Amino acid sequence: MNFINSLLFFLLTGFLFSQPQPSVDFYKADIEITPDPDYKRINGKVTYSFKALNKTDSVFLDAKNMDFSSVLLNGKKVRHTNTKAKIIFYKKLKADKTYKLTLNYYTIPEQTVYFLGWDDSIPDNNQIWTQGQGKYTSHWLPSFDDMNEKVEFDLSITFDKEYEVIANGKLKDTLLKDSLKTWFFDMHKPMSSYLLAFAIGNYNCNRFKSKSGIPMELYYYPEDSLKEEPTYRYSTEIFDFLSDEIGIAYPWQNYKQIPVRDFLYAGMENTGTTIFSDGFVIDRVAFVDKNYVNVNAHEMAHQWFGNLVTEKDGNHHWLHEGFATYYAQLAEKKIFGEDYFYWKLYESAKQLQKLSSQGKGEALTNPKASSLTFYEKGAWALHILRNILGDIAFKEGIQSYLNKYKYSNVTISDFIGEMQKFTDSDLMEFEQTWLLDTKFPYEKVKKLLSESSGDLKTYFELQWELTSSNTNNEQLIKNVWDNNSSPRIKENIILDYHKSLSESFLKNAFTTKDLQTRQALCITADRIPSGLKNQFESLLQDNSYITIENALYRLWISYPNDRITYLEKTKGIIGLPNKNVRLLWLFLAVLTKDYLNDVQKADYTEELFGYTSAVYSFEVRQNAFSLLVEVFPLTDQNLLDLINASVHHSWQFRNFARNLIERLLKDDKQKERFLKLSKELKGKELRYIKSKLEVE
Repeated sequence: MNFINSLLFFLLTGFLFSQPQPSVDFYKADIEITPDPDYKRINGKVTYSFKALNKTDSVFLDAKNMDFSSVLLNGKKVRHTNTKAKIIFYKKLKADKTYKLTLNYYTIPEQTVYFLGWDDSIPDNNQIWTQGQGKYTSHWLPSFDDMNEKVEFDLSITFDKEYEVIANGKLKDTLLKDSLKTWFFDMHKPMSSYLLAFAIGNYNCNRFKSKSGIPMELYYYPEDSLKEEPTYRYSTEIFDFLSDEIGIAYPWQNYKQIPVRDFLYAGMENTGTTIFSDGFVIDRVAFVDKNYVNVNAHEMAHQWFGNLVTEKDGNHHWLHEGFATYYAQLAEKKIFGEDYFYWKLYESAKQLQKLSSQGKGEALTNPKASSLTFYEKGAWALHILRNILGDIAFKEGIQSYLNKYKYSNVTISDFIGEMQKFTDSDLMEFEQTWLLDTKFPYEKVKKLLSESSGDLKTYFELQWELTSSNTNNEQLIKNVWDNNSSPRIKENIILDYHKSLSESFLKNAFTTKDLQTRQALCITADRIPSGLKNQFESLLQDNSYITIENALYRLWISYPNDRITYLEKTKGIIGLPNKNVRLLWLFLAVLTKDYLNDVQKADYTEELFGYTSAVYSFEVRQNAFSLLVEVFPLTDQNLLDLINASVHHSWQFRNFARNLIERLLKDDKQKERFLKLSKELKGKELRYIKSKLEVE
């Protein structure tokens, strides 16, 4: 009976306390935390101020795997239960009365707080950062998985004084005591718990103010001072544009951006404090291949759409991602021009049409829809809505929506209802076609693009002529090529029709100075004909690391007698943050006959094999594994690194590693090696590899 009673208790509490709490309103939190990197632990104290809206006898907070040393209500001990998922306290509360709940706790978070670099000996490599998107802040702070509970969070963090500590809000004060320093951050407005964040590491900062006087803080690693400008290029312009375009003043005290290593996504729009992947920390050459502009604008737009006004639940996720995507596209339109904007819309339309034609189209109201649907179809929906209403009415509707629902939660119906006030058109057809239907209206989209962009109209006419004409296709393409100066038309001609183009046409195409078109010529080639050898060799001088990487590989494959020449031309180039050129160069150099002496070959081999180590970013490690496994036998250290990768916090990298392990385990010799190496493992790594080896 005791067992049954316990089971019923946990089942009931799991059901009852997974629901919103309409009887109470939490409005203020004073948080004190001390991260402990040695034990990957958070020691904390939080005092919540809340009001009982109705009589109630129990209140809960989400608290994952936490231990509590004290639970106090108005300074007195209160009966409570810790389910390891929630902390529940029991007290008869009076309606319309305010209370203070103080929790002292500690936890070793299984996720959401990431401690990087503390296990290695590399100086200045240590970081701690959070990623709480959705409902995960409760892994390090007793808080609210429900996005509808909005609280003003003030956070103080105590840590080693040698580090930089960044969090939401204005840095109000600091306090130094011996080797420890406490940073006090103050927020003025409420937000959902998942938007609470902090980052700790070694950073420098560029501080300035926006046109509207908002303090901006752009953080970067001390060794990356030359990369700060290309990384954050156009940040001021984006911020000022969004403020003007949206027409509602930026709603938070300041805006900070912090790069971190091995971030789970491109970026995260924590309130006033965007954390993003340092894979976007780039030099001036990398800007053409992979820049931060779109992610920068996307996360910045979320400060209004998602943070100021927040969805009630996942059924309304379009109100976050579709809006942030669309306003990021508008920012890029301002920076790069209309051609860039419309061609980008066309690219997303092609992706959505492919999904739709496969019967995999999704409604924007589907909470389990893909990122492609929420982001790209969501942006398209807003673009269509703007065309229905017109620019002025659309902006007025957006402003009315944000003003009405600021610092609160919304549904799609709330948004549509507000926009309907600014048009005589019935928006029911829009809702059906763009929000509820799963099919993507590709032909309607192409018609709109043709009306908006002369270049796209020309390109669509070319596509139609090529599919309906029996005449020489290359001549049709040449006519468009010669009579248009648009780089995007030429780039897309190469990408879409390269297999049908003659060598003489391609040779002429190489005369363009447009880097994207030249890159398209490179990546669409399999083998390089002798007549185009000089043209492909010229690509090694382009200001594009992706072009250099692809040109080097294709030239090395196609012309064995010139391999040493190509390697000498590209020696010393690192490439993108994932070291794409350097890794390929090492791989080819080690394989090239008579290029290296024994000492050089040993040194370069050691460098190449060493990039699987956990001291490097997961992008570098994944590139290294991908190259090595195809040609070289992995060393024991590589296998240990691979096992380490199999429990990495990044699910993309973790899945890559696990798939590779499963592939290797099909070989009995490799299985024996893993079995032997498992004796050196412990913790999560040992548990995972044991499960794959099927040993006790």
